[in-house]
Amino acid sequence: MEMVKTALLLVTAAWSASGADFSLAIGNPVAVARPNGVVKKDIGFAVRGENCADVAKIQVTGTAEGMVDGARRSIPLRLVAGETAGTFAVSHDWPQQGVWVVNLTGHCGSSIASAVVPMGPNGFLRESSKFFPRAATAAEVESALKTLTGGGK
Repeated sequence: MEMVKTALLLVTAAWSASGADFSLAIGNPVAVARPNGVVKKDIGFAVRGENCADVAKIQVTGTAEGMVDGARRSIPLRLVAGETAGTFAVSHDWPQQGVWVVNLTGHCGSSIASAVVPMGPNGFLRESSKFFPRAATAAEVESALKTLTGGGK
């Protein structure tokens, strides 16, 4: 019986040590402690890196990709580190008109994760967001944008 307990403990420890892959999670603006210099109304939403051995080293970049009056637009975004390591405020730097998706890419050491987050009139659309264990492709970003404009799935 002792041998079974030891084996079970070793399997559990090995499974826990392997951990999940690095990923990004999104949340309401209140999910990130407001960083210095960023007012709440300027924050579109929060993003957090998960399953990173050193959360202090997580880096996230992003662009807003949109269609405004039939013209394609791309705007680099400001991501401001939150007071909690590994959290970021995504600044709402894109115009109100048009349809938009936010393309985020995170790095934890050599691991990469991304999220394509559609934006609606009242904020981000969690249920339509796509998360990847790699950088999102241009085709995946275009597909999300096309879905928002009513042009496809």
